[in-house]
Amino acid sequence: MDQPAILAHQLEELNLLKCSLLPGEEIVFVPLLDAPSDWSTLLATYAADPGADISSQAPTNIDPARFQVKAEAIPVWFDVLLDPRYNGTTCTEGHLTVSARGADLGRTEQARWNAVIQECVEQVQDNPTSPSSTPTSATPTVRYHALLTSHHLKSPNKRRSLQQWSHELSIHGFAKVGYPGVIYCEGEQAQVEEFVGNVKTMQWLALRVRFVESLADHEERQRGAEIEKKRWSEFEKVGEVVEEMKRLGRTKYVVEMGIGSAGTSLTSPKG
Repeated sequence: MDQPAILAHQLEELNLLKCSLLPGEEIVFVPLLDAPSDWSTLLATYAADPGADISSQAPTNIDPARFQVKAEAIPVWFDVLLDPRYNGTTCTEGHLTVSARGADLGRTEQARWNAVIQECVEQVQDNPTSPSSTPTSATPTVRYHALLTSHHLKSPNKRRSLQQWSHELSIHGFAKVGYPGVIYCEGEQAQVEEFVGNVKTMQWLALRVRFVESLADHEERQRGAEIEKKRWSEFEKVGEVVEEMKRLGRTKYVVEMGIGSAGTSLTSPKG
């Protein structure tokens, strides 16, 4: 994996981590030298458009990413250093360093925390993600997409889970938070069905699976770079949902469901 690809992977993991934070938690980038860290700007740029060539915007000799994960009113935090060689496949050889820090953390307690961290790192190393055993086929796989709505989507836990599942299942899509809640995703059939199944296991108010179906051939051809530009996004307004579906050439799916169409209730049945 070349350096631009490694940088993109590191930003992808950092963005996933940031989206997984609960209220009161934060990521704070720490410069290694007496200068502002470039990583905050890079991460914000990546989050705005994950498909962009971020390497062209990175400084030539960017410092390794060092950041702290903190929680409000808790005097202990995690200090993380990503080596420029870290590509997500190994946590050894100094590629990833995680340690506990604290203003009043004693040596004994710090050693206990670091032992717990090391144990977790070893568990990750002992249980790597298994590569797909599905044989390569010359026949194109069928792309599916799904649309779900709910009374609302506000829970940080649900939002974190959606982001995590989209990453694990290579799902593209978005969630509209607030009132009402809207979830749209696209991917391979098995992954989309698993994603929808995961969503249904959580507790919702008025959750409705509007459809889980294959994409038409012309929609398959349209998707191309449009879907690849973004992985998972969050919106706050119904208008943003309509604009995103318009960008993908799929406005009819939300309009037919009453999303963004004047005089039609979001919760009314199709037709």
